Amino acid sequence: MIVAIASGKGGTGKTFVSTNLFYVLAKKGKNVTLADCDAEEPNSVAFFDCVKLSAKDVVQKIPVIDQNACTYCGKCEEYCTYNAIFLLKERRIIRVMEDLCHDCGACSYACNFGAITEKDISLGEVARYKLSSELLSGADSSTGTCSVLIEGRLRVGAYTPVPVIKAAIREAGIEGIVILDSPPGTSCPFIHTVSSADYVVLVTEPTPFGLNDLKISVAILRQLKKPFSVIVNRGGLGNREVYDYLTTENIRLILEIPFDREIARIYSEGGIVAEKREDLEKKFEKMAELILNQCK
Repeated sequence: MIVAIASGKGGTGKTFVSTNLFYVLAKKGKNVTLADCDAEEPNSVAFFDCVKLSAKDVVQKIPVIDQNACTYCGKCEEYCTYNAIFLLKERRIIRVMEDLCHDCGACSYACNFGAITEKDISLGEVARYKLSSELLSGADSSTGTCSVLIEGRLRVGAYTPVPVIKAAIREAGIEGIVILDSPPGTSCPFIHTVSSADYVVLVTEPTPFGLNDLKISVAILRQLKKPFSVIVNRGGLGNREVYDYLTTENIRLILEIPFDREIARIYSEGGIVAEKREDLEKKFEKMAELILNQCK
């Protein structure tokens, strides 16, 4: 099963939930993979003692126009949905704006004169890690197949993380339990991540901003017909409006994490809170059982 940990805004605690959920499942010897899909700022790997097993480049095809063969007919510009081809017929000028290209191949299909070839450009990389610590009780971590971390990292200057996110999800596979640490927001990166999931956990906070973005996320997941539940992080920080909304909309609250100085300290130091706090470990174990039971 694939579980996406997501939210409508950044800073609510998606990585906090993802890494702690991964920890409690790995500790129990489950076949679990954590894929960091926040390709613009991946940081899940930083919370674990890991060994890098492999890395793959994520590449995209970009059209290259031979101006000697081009007739400047404009068909390629007409077929390009993303306005990535700039054409001035009168001046016989044609250019590819690489940052706008989405590798759809429409321009190559449209050209009848063999004027368009393609080149590869790197958008980032997807790396695979295994845990090197003694975390796994009963699981054989030496094979790299029981508890694995996948990191998608966007190249600085690349225009979109979506191809890197897709590559990270493919690398994570479908064996065992896959946890997707989703990118923040509700735009294309969010949608491409949650679309791959069997179940979605939305992490929010009890503030006006948290409620506003939670409503947007819920509307999208309902449109996608994805089953979901909610975690409230930093409970006690704001007001009761988030809880009232969950009750009104009949949305299940599966975990509340208190606004706690010690939790913030452990997390900011790169620690796993479930490892340091037995009460939080038990809460995450119970949450994991709830999710797994709902997806059976």
